[in-house]
Amino acid sequence: MVEEEQPKVGEVPVVDVEDDDGSDDDFLYEELDVESEVDADDNYSEDLDAIIRSLQTAKDEENAGSKAEEDSAERAKAPGEVTRRPEVIDDFFRNFLVKMNLTRTLESFETEWYEMKATGRLEEENIGNVPDIYILNQQLQDVISTLRSELRSARAIAEKATSTWDKFRKERDFHRMHHKRVGQEKNKLLTDLKRLRKHYSQYEPTIKELRHKYEVAMKEKMLMRLERDRINSKLEGLEKRLEGQKTAGNRAQGKLGDSTEISGSVDAKGAAAKKSTLKERKTAKADASKHNLPAADRENPYAKLDFEPLPVNSMSLQKTFKGHLMSVSDIAIHPKKPVVATASDDTTWKLWSIPNGDLIMAGEGHKDWVAGLSFHPQGTQIATASGDSTVKLWDFQAARCTLTFTEHTQAVWGVAFHDTGDFLASCSLDHSTRLWDIATAKCKSTLRGHVDSVNSVCWQPFTNNLCTGSSDKTVSLWDARTGLCAQTFYGHFNSCNSVVFDLKGTFVASCDADGIVKLWDVRMVTEFGSIDVGPHSANKVSLDRSGKVLAVACDDSAVKCFSLKGGTPKELGQLSGHEDSALSVAFDPYGSYVVSGGADMTFRYWA
Repeated sequence: MVEEEQPKVGEVPVVDVEDDDGSDDDFLYEELDVESEVDADDNYSEDLDAIIRSLQTAKDEENAGSKAEEDSAERAKAPGEVTRRPEVIDDFFRNFLVKMNLTRTLESFETEWYEMKATGRLEEENIGNVPDIYILNQQLQDVISTLRSELRSARAIAEKATSTWDKFRKERDFHRMHHKRVGQEKNKLLTDLKRLRKHYSQYEPTIKELRHKYEVAMKEKMLMRLERDRINSKLEGLEKRLEGQKTAGNRAQGKLGDSTEISGSVDAKGAAAKKSTLKERKTAKADASKHNLPAADRENPYAKLDFEPLPVNSMSLQKTFKGHLMSVSDIAIHPKKPVVATASDDTTWKLWSIPNGDLIMAGEGHKDWVAGLSFHPQGTQIATASGDSTVKLWDFQAARCTLTFTEHTQAVWGVAFHDTGDFLASCSLDHSTRLWDIATAKCKSTLRGHVDSVNSVCWQPFTNNLCTGSSDKTVSLWDARTGLCAQTFYGHFNSCNSVVFDLKGTFVASCDADGIVKLWDVRMVTEFGSIDVGPHSANKVSLDRSGKVLAVACDDSAVKCFSLKGGTPKELGQLSGHEDSALSVAFDPYGSYVVSGGADMTFRYWA
């Protein structure tokens, strides 16, 4: 398509004319020699066809030559241009001045030019066409300008395309990584779904057992009602008989004198005085029991003792005990006897003898899962924490629950006895840790500071300091006397599930849901070690009595053991045997065996 340039103001329009046959104006037509043709007729006769053939041959040769010239001229032409007539000098100057916007020069030129032309001072030989080379140069310059503008546009488009390509490549890489991450999460969810399906398949026998217990309880209740009614009827008969005997006795004693009445009043006054004295003694005893935490400068009897590390690398699975209907959430070992306590999601806790695994005692009273338990330092009681927001204290001699603390507003995760046995600490989903006075059966203080669930609590041995691990990714040390936070350790990147002190009270070990175990020096207030047992969650951490062997119960169903000798953790091996997540682990206080519990409803004995 040919674009026609519009003439500017003051410019003489230039018209481009194109021949219909596309040939140049300088086409050379062949001249025929008529006289020679006539002479030729006289000599010999030539038919019309021969003449036409000769003319056609000559024309073809001429067209071939002109076509070669046209091809060479076409190659010199810029794209999109048309053939123009030779431009005269005055039009060339006018076009140039208009193009350069030299209007005053154009007016002067036209005035002088037409004046000279009108007076005849212009000579014809000096007025001709502009040489083709100038026109060609101008055309080439226009083509160059056009190509340069197109090149700039192409470069801009190429740069934009490059940036767009880089952006798409980054988005492709991002979506590829996202797809891989989604695939990994999908596989993990599928694994979790299989576990849950297997876990929930145990609900039906549990429900059947609970229904059976309910029916038995209802029957016992009806029998007790019948027995109560029978005893009440007997009691009414005995009371009537006793009243008749009292009436007969009063009649027999009606003859006694005033001296008997006086002595009777004296006896009554003595009984009242004795009763008042007994009451005062009970009050004094209760006041004496309201003691405070012991002195802070007590000496740790284990500070100067060194124990041999437990050889866990040579241990093997000895026995497996299945004593619960649901997951075994926590394990505690008796401080003096070979007895193990287990807490379960089936709302019960049980005592077992080791290594035989005989059931000694079972506790039923919580309305929801039992999450944690702790033995009294004397071994006469046990405390349990439950999802029903209560903490219960069970007495072995009385074989029943003696205290229930209900001040927590949400599920309670763990409990820990003070070394004196007079105080109990508990941690809860309500972001708080509470300190209970066993003698008064009341909450002594509430430790607040965490901004998420407090998942674990333990005492620094033979001190008044508490350590807590929380879902807010921190580990905190508390002074139980003031209820204030003394120090907070930062370093975990996920929920802290468990904390434990070594027997000498020099460092704390904590684990989180990323499978990271960290070691904190409480004297230097710094982290001195880190262990990665991931990618599965680390549920519980425990130390042996030497403080040099660390065990971690993990979600991959293994209990992983590490040596802390020399300050650099070194893996000792794994205790593998659980069929589902290992939820808890505990060392024997006398250093002879290890007990672990898991989501497969079993606890296992390693020696």
